[in-house]
Amino acid sequence: MQRILIGQAGPGMVLGKEILNPEGMVLCGAGTPLTPALIERLINMDVVDITVEGHPVILGDEKTLQEELHEIDLRFQRVEDIAPLMYLKKRIQAKLAASRKLGAGTE
Repeated sequence: MQRILIGQAGPGMVLGKEILNPEGMVLCGAGTPLTPALIERLINMDVVDITVEGHPVILGDEKTLQEELHEIDLRFQRVEDIAPLMYLKKRIQAKLAASRKLGAGTE
């Protein structure tokens, strides 16, 4: 999931978390696909940011998934003969890839 500004939201993105108003009432539930009309309505309701599924927006200072996976490889290269650490490396890479799976088309 990724938290983005409402101005970065686009049609087809899916809410990862519900949107609440200041009183705690649910405006939109998790899993709701965004449409242009819904985005405009949220802007008019002064919603500043939302959480969407996947990682659809790459911010200026963020690295691509491939760059992050390569950095993990570099960090573990000195311990390639230690099986528990290689297991940990694979788990970290799998978790990172899974968290970014819906944003893969933007990288």
